[in-house]
Amino acid sequence: MLVSLVLVPLVLGLIQVGLVLHVRNTLAAAATEGARYGANIDRTPADGAARTRSQIDDAIAARFADDVSARREVVDGVPTVAVTVRASVPALGLWGPAVGLSVTGHGVQETAP
Repeated sequence: MLVSLVLVPLVLGLIQVGLVLHVRNTLAAAATEGARYGANIDRTPADGAARTRSQIDDAIAARFADDVSARREVVDGVPTVAVTVRASVPALGLWGPAVGLSVTGHGVQETAP
């Protein structure tokens, strides 16, 4: 009985950390995929943002894709497309105060030869 008083909160905390990390990694993967897609020679950053929203909707939930932005930028002299996703993940299971996440994916802009 006494052991369960320590173990149950510990296990629930580990599950919550796993949930937040899963959402963060999924958002980062979707942002990177969207940036690569938007960096193709025949695509725009807006196409990359749309691809990112679609990936997030398919993988976890559309509510995490509410704040997706894409832009062109230069990183170390290399033209890139950057896709940023901002989302809030509940800190206590599926309810409670939210933890804000912000991830950015980059893709090197293709150019015509």
